Amino acid sequence: MTSPSIIFAGTPDFAAASLAALLDAGHRPCAVLSQPDRPAGRGKQLTASPVKELALEHGLKVLQPESLRDVAAIADLAALDPDIMIVAAYGLILPQQVLDIPRAGCLNVHASMLPRWRGAAPIQAAILAGDETTGVCLMSMEAGLDTGPVYASEELAIGEHETAGELHDRVASAGAALLTAQLEDIVAGRLTAKKQDDALATYAPKIKAADAQLDWQQPAIELAHKVRAYNPVPGAWFMIGDERVKCWAARSIAENEAGAGVAPGTVVAAGKDGIDISCAQGILRLESLQRPGKKAISAAEFSSQVDLSGRQL
Repeated sequence: MTSPSIIFAGTPDFAAASLAALLDAGHRPCAVLSQPDRPAGRGKQLTASPVKELALEHGLKVLQPESLRDVAAIADLAALDPDIMIVAAYGLILPQQVLDIPRAGCLNVHASMLPRWRGAAPIQAAILAGDETTGVCLMSMEAGLDTGPVYASEELAIGEHETAGELHDRVASAGAALLTAQLEDIVAGRLTAKKQDDALATYAPKIKAADAQLDWQQPAIELAHKVRAYNPVPGAWFMIGDERVKCWAARSIAENEAGAGVAPGTVVAAGKDGIDISCAQGILRLESLQRPGKKAISAAEFSSQVDLSGRQL
């Protein structure tokens, strides 16, 4: 089969994994869509997305419309006359006029086992919920939010201590492999997409920095999930006085006990094993912490710098 005419739409590293796999498999998109360059880093310099950088390295045509509802942007895409549009973490809504352009439709590489965790942050949501498995799907896109039928999927086990960053890389790799394995059959109409069961749908909303605050009134196991889910972005955090401290590793201990019999947020131990904080249920042992403007250090080292014994956080 002749390589299909592809428009690829994506922005972050997750999407770049799929674009790289397509190129390695000999599929060269006729155009790549990526979000406009955004300010990044301490200098707030305009920075290209990982997908744009990869596309430029390979001499691909890059389009960066602010919106896909713009008449001129829609006309540019239609003029490319694509067989298929592949979308991976693009970040812009595709209106029906765009969905209708490719002959074989628009195909989304989605980081969950749909219909579980539709939405913007499925990897983090799976860890927050304590799911033992997640996966990746190839979904035929329609107007609803991740509601389209699914062509293929691959399930992955979530490691007991795996962070969102680590799981992201595994899911991105699995999605890229699934995409290249199934693409030609999808374009040729040899693969039938299966309708999702909407009754089983759950949603993963976009993450805000405030979501990552550790609330000692919650069970320790939920806070341990939160630390993993928000590593590396935005980073789970809590306050010590006026200082916002990030926590990069933690685990729940004494899960069936009611917070060591002291008020939630009390430091019940601080030493070489870490810093133990009482919670509504159980104790959260902090293992890696970072003060503002400093490097991450072990909680044991942190406790040697800051006297926390008996403090109420």
